Amino acid sequence: MSFSAILSSLKQLKIEGYFSFKNFDHVAKDFGNRYHFLPLAVLYPKSVSDISATVKHVFNMGTTTELTVAARGHGHSLEGQAQAYQGVVISMESLRAPAMRFHRGELPFVDVSAGELWINILHESLKLGLTPKSWTDYLHLTVGGTLSNAGISGQAFKHGPQINNVYQLEVVTGKGEVITCSEEKNADLFYGVLGGLGQFGIITRARIALQPAPKKVKWIRVLYSDFSTFSNDQEQLISSKDSFDYVEGFVVINRTGLLNNWRSTFKPKDPLFARKFSSEGKVLYCLEVAKYFNPDETANTDQNIDALLSTLNYIESSLFQSEVSYVEFLDRVHVSEMKLQEKGLWDVPHPWLNLLIPRSKIHDFTQEVFGKILTDTSHGPILIYPVNKSKWIKGTSMVTPEEDIMYLIAFLSSAVPSSTGKDGLEHILSKNKKIVNFCGKANIGMKKYLPHYTTQEDWKVHFGPRWETFARRKSTYDPLAILAPGHGIFKRVSLLQQQ
Repeated sequence: MSFSAILSSLKQLKIEGYFSFKNFDHVAKDFGNRYHFLPLAVLYPKSVSDISATVKHVFNMGTTTELTVAARGHGHSLEGQAQAYQGVVISMESLRAPAMRFHRGELPFVDVSAGELWINILHESLKLGLTPKSWTDYLHLTVGGTLSNAGISGQAFKHGPQINNVYQLEVVTGKGEVITCSEEKNADLFYGVLGGLGQFGIITRARIALQPAPKKVKWIRVLYSDFSTFSNDQEQLISSKDSFDYVEGFVVINRTGLLNNWRSTFKPKDPLFARKFSSEGKVLYCLEVAKYFNPDETANTDQNIDALLSTLNYIESSLFQSEVSYVEFLDRVHVSEMKLQEKGLWDVPHPWLNLLIPRSKIHDFTQEVFGKILTDTSHGPILIYPVNKSKWIKGTSMVTPEEDIMYLIAFLSSAVPSSTGKDGLEHILSKNKKIVNFCGKANIGMKKYLPHYTTQEDWKVHFGPRWETFARRKSTYDPLAILAPGHGIFKRVSLLQQQ
């Protein structure tokens, strides 16, 4: 079909929302800011039937067109995953109906549109004294976006990732069918869509598990100079019954005046010792933990924290503490975003690299990467923390290393657009490539989180023995490979291919 015929057919579709056929540069851009593919049209849906009608229309065109469809949330993809070159992009944030519906009871939950932001769910659920259990570090993301990947943060050791805390989904498949699925009903689709990178269907609604919400958070940072001591303490915390509510960590390489930078948010327990501490020229590991509580529990919470800290082996002079509201803690990254927005440093390329490393290889990894491949952390934070996979549900499309304990290591770099130096895009990408190549040569058993590959062969290696199930689900729910073309996993089935 010609472009004009496709455009004409889309214009004739009876929908409640509308299509835009111009001024859509913004959907050809994402947080990664490296890939820019212009679509043919953008759908701003008002209802699920708008999405269903559009996908069904493209499906019914069959192999006469190469038209694809991508669902776009808040645009936080890193490598064009939510883009559709010469295709249709669905702006999921337009889908806010019906409104959030809360259920209070023994197992509370909220039914919410997949285009809703997690920050909005937080604010609305808190009005009822409730909160979702598991988060990402950044809350200005859509429900559909994080559930299509996994949604991992410092609570994952306790509650699993966000895909662990979903009771039910509504999905529009690649045939345009609207299907409700759960562990009990249409389970194959339910498990496939969770962490499924948008390959089997577009999530349009989700039922999210809730729990009673705390009001306050004790937020603590401590430093280590030895990785083994640091990782032992982290692993001890994630395996303890009565632990913190959040356990993360980050790497600091050759940073001057590190502790002074913390003073705007945190207070040192020992100001004199903290003033003498030097971070310059060192590789340091920061353990970041948080304990949730309500004001009437302050004394017990302090005792509990002291007991937990007494079992750890951090550098004593590096203990920094803060007390903030629950919302302030969860939305902490947004504060950094606003500061970067003011300086014009937010809309830059973000060549992020997120890896899952099995526990048995974490020391090999850190010895080679921190201080050798990477000699500073001036281009953005490097997160490092373990999660206990025994808390994760089995059968989802999310791919992880084989072992029960694995480390999430996130290299969250920002590149200076015009630079050809160490802070430039090419230099950072080169470092990322060296890290990935090392993992391959040393048989680290690494899996990428938020993966991106350019060939199906690479994707087959990524999925390993689970590729067969993944490919079967694709042929079942999206047989023409219409959905989520930006991942480059499957080629659109078209007349050209058949010839």
